Amino acid sequence: MTDTYMRVSMLNRDYEKTIDTLSKDGQVSRETDHYLEKIRDIKSIDDFLGDYEVYSYAMKAFGLDDMIYAKAYMRKVLEEGISDSKSFANQLTDQRFKEFATVFNFASHGDATTSFEKAQQGVVDKYLEQTLETREGQENTGVQLALYFQKKAASITSPMELLGDRALAEVARTIAGIPEEAAGADIDWLSETIADRIDIDKMSDPDYVGELVQRFSILYDLNHETTSTAAPNILISSNRNAIVGMDEDLLMSLQGLQLGGI
Repeated sequence: MTDTYMRVSMLNRDYEKTIDTLSKDGQVSRETDHYLEKIRDIKSIDDFLGDYEVYSYAMKAFGLDDMIYAKAYMRKVLEEGISDSKSFANQLTDQRFKEFATVFNFASHGDATTSFEKAQQGVVDKYLEQTLETREGQENTGVQLALYFQKKAASITSPMELLGDRALAEVARTIAGIPEEAAGADIDWLSETIADRIDIDKMSDPDYVGELVQRFSILYDLNHETTSTAAPNILISSNRNAIVGMDEDLLMSLQGLQLGGI
């Protein structure tokens, strides 16, 4: 066993206890209590974007920390919703935006949006999971990637969905034995290669996903020669400073629309 796999296995064995302990952490507890107290009062997109603490908590819950500042971008995601297949969120390759717009579906539910459980405790559960992953990533990014992959696995229906998420793509390429230097190769070739090595039809099988996580963990440590050392967090962006100054049009382009590739 490698360090990454041992850590992931330990977390999986005591996951509920770990999450419960995390929920009682001082800062986490305060932020969660504030969110649950205020979210019920949010009745519109303007209210949502205008309450920084509530909005940022929700963004962090979906792993969108580095997009908190991009309110015009997120307004477009929320205003167009998910009902139209051509809506902004539905066109983005990164499924997190669609998931976000699904939970905060002001476009369809209006002022009742935040009354649903998924916008209250559902977001808190996501926040705790995301916080655990982020903290683990501060010690070993391989653990963070593995936890994220096993969390998202059951929702994956195609290799393109793996490639459309930067973190999932890293895991998929590692499992498939695709070197980092080939990450920018032809998208169809990448998709076919991953499909040959990962049975997408079995992604809802916990045992199969467990095997993939083990393979990823071993290969990750071999590739990075890691012994639980810190590595860059690639889940959102490898360089926040590089994108902070971009205008909205360029930012949207870089996020990648399905018709334009990733």
